[in-house]
Order: sequence, then C-alpha cells, then structure tokens
Amino acid sequence: MKTAANLNFGEKAIIDSIDQNHPSFRRIIEIGFTPGQEIELVNKSFFNDPLAFALRGTMIAIRKNEAESIRIL
Repeated sequence: MKTAANLNFGEKAIIDSIDQNHPSFRRIIEIGFTPGQEIELVNKSFFNDPLAFALRGTMIAIRKNEAESIRIL
C-alpha cells in the first residue's frame, strides 16, 4: 500500500488510515493527519527526512518514518 512517504513533490493524496502500531500514532492524529484529509507534499529536506506536507491550510513537517505510517489512497 502507498504511504505519504512515497509521494512526489507537489503530489496530493487522501489519507486512508494511520498505522495504529506506530509509536507516534497519537501524535500524528493530534497534529491533523486524519483519515479523509487531503495532503500535499510541499518540501523534502536534502536526505528526505523530514518531509513537509500541506494539510488543513498549514504546513507540517514530520519524520519519514512517521510518514511511512500514513496510508494514502
């Protein structure tokens, strides 16, 4: 299944689910990455960690391993 970490620069997707077994599951949900939300990858750092996403009118940066827990459609 495709994850948010697999998005290309400028690509948009809808969040399908979040891996509940990930240690940062609650944090990811609390900062707005919830199922049904549209996200767009807006920036990558030099080594692809962290990744910045446009979400709910703001830009949020998360680590690549956290983005790998976000399943997208």
